[in-house]
Amino acid sequence: MKVLLIGLSHKTAPVEIRERLDFSSNALRSALTHFDSTHQQAHLPDVTEGIILSTCNRTEVYTAVRRPEVAVPAIIDLLSHACATPPGDFAEHLYILQDTAAIGHLFRVACGLDSMVLGEPQILGQITEAYEAALSQKASGTVLSHLFQAAIHAGKRARTETRISVNHASVSSVAASLAQQLLGDLTSRQLMLIGAGEMGEIAARALLRRGLTEVVVVNRTFENAEVLAQSLGGRASSFQQMPKLLPETDVIITATGAPHIILNKTMLIPAMKERPDRPLFIIDIAVPRDVDSNVTELPNVHLRDIDDLQEQAADSVREREQEVPGVEAIVAEELEHALVWLSTLDVVSTITDLRHQFEELRLQELDRLFHKLELDERERELIAGMSHRLINKILHKPTLRLKHEATYGDGPAYTSTVRQLFDLELKKREDGFKVHAPVGLNGRHHYVEDSG
Repeated sequence: MKVLLIGLSHKTAPVEIRERLDFSSNALRSALTHFDSTHQQAHLPDVTEGIILSTCNRTEVYTAVRRPEVAVPAIIDLLSHACATPPGDFAEHLYILQDTAAIGHLFRVACGLDSMVLGEPQILGQITEAYEAALSQKASGTVLSHLFQAAIHAGKRARTETRISVNHASVSSVAASLAQQLLGDLTSRQLMLIGAGEMGEIAARALLRRGLTEVVVVNRTFENAEVLAQSLGGRASSFQQMPKLLPETDVIITATGAPHIILNKTMLIPAMKERPDRPLFIIDIAVPRDVDSNVTELPNVHLRDIDDLQEQAADSVREREQEVPGVEAIVAEELEHALVWLSTLDVVSTITDLRHQFEELRLQELDRLFHKLELDERERELIAGMSHRLINKILHKPTLRLKHEATYGDGPAYTSTVRQLFDLELKKREDGFKVHAPVGLNGRHHYVEDSG
């Protein structure tokens, strides 16, 4: 069994590609059912477990698979169908990682080392949510559950043992800083927050800390808008009222989960005619994007999307960069523990299969012997007990050696040899995990890397 990761991120794909591979809640639940082995009719070939991590900056599918060369095209096809996007539109932006490389990548993501803004804290919660979603659909099993729990542990260590998250510089806070640079004093400015999610709330609070006092929360579910508006000290409104609010709005933050554009040039023209000399700053931190880029054709309308904020955020992370070596050390330590566990898991499976084979042979020979000899029950018990003890003594030292090699030596090589010697390959249990040499993968992907 191998750990396989197929994904794309802000490092390999622009926002117009990432937003097309964004999973809605329903699409995520539906896709995860394909990893549930209890639904054999929907089960992906050679895939036994799966977890999908879908954020504004990345879409990654983590799986436990038997044969990567079979699983890779099936997973890409799943991405295509789930997100209604032809593979040709995103395949060149994908990365494919296996075993050590895949697990190490997960740990680096959890620790904030692969984020658009170094050390940002939201990703740890998003990984936890992805894991819980997979559990709810019975898509995560022994292997991925252990690895995601280990990744979450590594992420918590990174943020408590280092200063990787010091001087908070998330996309939201950077956006608030840009608004202040453009508009100057924010005390008399009005913010329209479209969407009642966490990202928008963080950005709104960042503006409030910079002096802004007027907040209007617009959301399709008015009750949710009211709850958030109350916590921000603002007021709630509906989408129907939004055109009336635009003329008095200075900053718009959009962070909805809408699958389509909710704000465009046509909608802004009437409002900007009422305020021709007053700038409007729009911050679109949604993926898919909420705002059509054509709004910038209007005078005094300024738009920044999530990719535009990356360069601005870079200047805010210098102190965090000094913490990277310490975080990398945590990743390396946790990765080593995970690999030892995986090797041990494979050894346990091998030992179980070996003992099962010996037990089958023992019972067959006992049955043959008992058919040839006339023995009473006591004699049968004595012979059976002797054969059981003999098998245990024969396997005792090999078992200890395999466990020792799994922890301190070359466990995969030893288990592979044992399986070949005793012809256990075809009898390998489905829940066993085995670390194989990488399987070469050919395709039109951004890069292909395996554990080496």
